[in-house]
Amino acid sequence: MLLTVLSWICSSLLASASGGKLPEAEVTIEVLHRPFLCHRKSKYGDIMLVHYEGSLENGTVFHSSRTEGDKQPIWFTLGIREVIKGWDKGLQDMCSGEKRKIIVPPGLAYGKEGKGKIPPESTLTFIIEVLEIRNGPRSHESFQEMDLNDDWKLSKYEVKQYLKKEFERHGYPPNDTLHENMVEDIFAKEDENKDGFISSREFTYKHDEL
Repeated sequence: MLLTVLSWICSSLLASASGGKLPEAEVTIEVLHRPFLCHRKSKYGDIMLVHYEGSLENGTVFHSSRTEGDKQPIWFTLGIREVIKGWDKGLQDMCSGEKRKIIVPPGLAYGKEGKGKIPPESTLTFIIEVLEIRNGPRSHESFQEMDLNDDWKLSKYEVKQYLKKEFERHGYPPNDTLHENMVEDIFAKEDENKDGFISSREFTYKHDEL
């Protein structure tokens, strides 16, 4: 849980530093298979387990999780920029067992820089199959664990106590200055109405920058 809290903070800080951009191109989505029963759909903050294959416009496959590396599916948290923006946008509202084809423009992939086998300004096509969806760091369950007095809002004290507990659980020594700075960073981004609390809605709501 410590890592998810830290990634929450880092993603918020990155989002702050990247404002003022022009409107981005959209991801093209094609549903290849959707199960008859869908108990839940993916949303920002969920942790997803997926297999995927990525290819260039000319059809060249640059990676397949089923045939390369350890041939295992990957876990990632949707909406906190652990993956390219095109995935964060294109994998919303998916069911476990669903398979999609998404076409991601360069601006939502690796842009002018490219990466590894991917040339600069590449439009990428992904075939993605969702194997499992779990609650992530923005889930109601996580919120309830942090909400010590069950008033459906988080105070700075509650968030600080949670951070201290997580540090201790992972064997890190107490560090009040660090915890206070982390709390200030969290509230600067998440306390939208600036009332000194993070409400349940603010905690779990889909933020525009994600």
